[in-house]
Amino acid sequence: MAAPRLMATMLDSVIDAWPEEVYAQPSVAIRFLGQRVTYICEPRLIRSLLVDQADALERENSMLRALTPALGLGILTADGASWRGQRRTAAPMFRPDRIRSFVPVIAAAAEATRRRWQETATAEAPVTDILPELMRTTFEVIVATMISGDCEIAVAPFGRALDDYIAQTPWKIALAQLNAPTWMPHPGARRGATAARFMRDEIARTIARRRARGETGGDLLGLLLEARDPETGLGLSEAALIDNLLTFVNAGHETTALALAWTLRLLAAHPKIEARMLAEIAGLGKPIAEDPTGVEQLTYTRQVLMESMRLYPPAPLIVRRATAEVRLGETRIPPGEVIQIPIYALHRNRALWDRPDTFDPDRFAPAIQAGRDRYAYLPFGAGSRVCIGMGLAITECIVILAALLPTFRFVPDRDAMPEAQFRITLRPRGGMPMRVVPRRVG
Repeated sequence: MAAPRLMATMLDSVIDAWPEEVYAQPSVAIRFLGQRVTYICEPRLIRSLLVDQADALERENSMLRALTPALGLGILTADGASWRGQRRTAAPMFRPDRIRSFVPVIAAAAEATRRRWQETATAEAPVTDILPELMRTTFEVIVATMISGDCEIAVAPFGRALDDYIAQTPWKIALAQLNAPTWMPHPGARRGATAARFMRDEIARTIARRRARGETGGDLLGLLLEARDPETGLGLSEAALIDNLLTFVNAGHETTALALAWTLRLLAAHPKIEARMLAEIAGLGKPIAEDPTGVEQLTYTRQVLMESMRLYPPAPLIVRRATAEVRLGETRIPPGEVIQIPIYALHRNRALWDRPDTFDPDRFAPAIQAGRDRYAYLPFGAGSRVCIGMGLAITECIVILAALLPTFRFVPDRDAMPEAQFRITLRPRGGMPMRVVPRRVG
């Protein structure tokens, strides 16, 4: 692919610039804008990379350049001791017992969405993009769980700012790969910078309100405010507080909303799978808000979610740079070279998955899943940097699906699935347009 065409493809969606071999081969090495890039799609090699040789890896510059203007050096972008300390600080928020205690709060946010939709859902409801509404729902969950329901945070403007920031990240990635200076202007740069300032200022105001109340609290913000360096005894700097809280707010609500949107769209195209899922939800003895153990009873619903994230992983790519020589089988990757795990392609790799493009939740039936290599399925990454919020995200999706699906049908505006577009996360090109209509009972 010629360089100008390659750049245009990257700016549109980097997934389309991947070599076709990543969907069939265990590894592929190519020259990419003058640099050698190695793509890894073999579970054994992925484990070797992310587990056995993790200390020889660091975050890659182009992704850092896309993320750090907004997120700074929080848990998503930091490396080494800084990352380990931040991970230890946040870990108590994501224990299984803590996640279970969040279920009523998640159910309340889902119920608020259900009531809003009931006001507009009719048999002749117009087509509307459901993704912003799902973003609102998951944002409300994050606010309620991570910052104890701070009702002053501006939900809608925050969402618009996140969209504005993400829209211009392909330019930052492309310019970084061309070794262009960070100051180089590009389309959307000014809007992106304004969006980053707004989000960081909004989080700073949230932290200030908590301090003004003279309390810390037992939520994520409380843990961050109480964190102390074990050697110096000092707390986190103001910038580090903002970096981490903003990272969890953004990553915690956007990826979950995307998983929900893709799942609802897939169910709309597969009524038999949807009917089986509805029957399972109807069989719960009590509403999940009253009995959080209902989440564990929705085993088929979980399978549907897992299969949705196989086809449309919200985080579709892991990129690292080698800091020391990495050995993957017979391949040696010298320091400084880039290694990519194209998760979207891994999940559709023909050597790993039967009928890889088919939506089949039975792939994740317990007996079948137990026989699958752990590193063939990575919607939350793997190794020491596996997503810390994995358990919360899965629980949140199950609770929200169980609240919305029995009340509404989701009717797409066209038969074809929306095209998947890389925008740091995996977004549907043009949103997720659906008609939300009442579900007939009986």
